[in-house]
Amino acid sequence: MKPFLLLATRAEDAAADDEYRAFLQYCGLASEELVRIRMESVPLPPLELGDYSGVIVGGSPYTSSDPVGEKSAAQVRVEAELSGLLDRIVADDFPFLGACYGVGTLGTHQGAVIDRKFGEPVGSAEIELTAEGERDPLLKGVPHRFEAFVGHKEACSQLPTGAVLLASSAACPVHMFRVKNNLYATQFHPELDADGLITRIDIYKDAGYFPPHAADELIQRARQASVTEPMRILKNFTERYAR
Repeated sequence: MKPFLLLATRAEDAAADDEYRAFLQYCGLASEELVRIRMESVPLPPLELGDYSGVIVGGSPYTSSDPVGEKSAAQVRVEAELSGLLDRIVADDFPFLGACYGVGTLGTHQGAVIDRKFGEPVGSAEIELTAEGERDPLLKGVPHRFEAFVGHKEACSQLPTGAVLLASSAACPVHMFRVKNNLYATQFHPELDADGLITRIDIYKDAGYFPPHAADELIQRARQASVTEPMRILKNFTERYAR
């Protein structure tokens, strides 16, 4: 099998390694089947899409909709490199799944409106599938309503032209969409279980997602949440596109 490619942007080793562990576990892949590139630390090398079964973009501390002047040099570089890669991915309708940061990257590339209107606090949210989501093969086995972990400053407030809405929440109308046949983005984190969210709460408690003094309460809520279904999306993705 050709490996999948994970494009990561978390600078903190603990967060980056825990994210990679989660994708390995819930995609059902061995380490040699999921090649990781940490784009925040190294420029994206030349890639041949034909060498991979599909591309996954993990979550990120980057906020796509921030003014360019407020972005670090690393973020500006990463966004330019991802945009160039997406030129080819979209043109080829090549299997792509962006988790959380996928909305900012694929959405921006395709002309969506990405802003801070529908941000959601760190925690669990009830996600509801649309009629199209019910029929989409990537959501096979996922119930009509399910809990998922979220935590994002920005979101999509207007879909790209031609995109198909697959899932929403009460606070965030665009939680998952598809472009063409094989390009997907989620706003929720399909890779996050309670332990993973607790790790991120600890690492990002000073990153502006929540007041630092609220960390203990958020950890307690994470432990009480029942988040078991969104991970099916990752296994569906790898099973559908492995080649």
